[in-house]
Amino acid sequence: MTTEKQKLIQSLIEMQKKFIAYEHDKGIDVEDYFNPKSDHPLAGYAGEYAEKANQLLEMAHREKESRR
Repeated sequence: MTTEKQKLIQSLIEMQKKFIAYEHDKGIDVEDYFNPKSDHPLAGYAGEYAEKANQLLEMAHREKESRR
């Protein structure tokens, strides 16, 4: 596994841990997840997570010489 891939996986795991902690502490409203205000702790979370997950998916396809 490449170092870049490992860093990306670790970043996704850390994002998940923070999200879960926030959810357990304060709860999550659907509006806050999909359309949070700019000062909300989840602002940008869904987009950033999706982007990183897609990067990881593309890496996996390149490694296996497959495609989506």
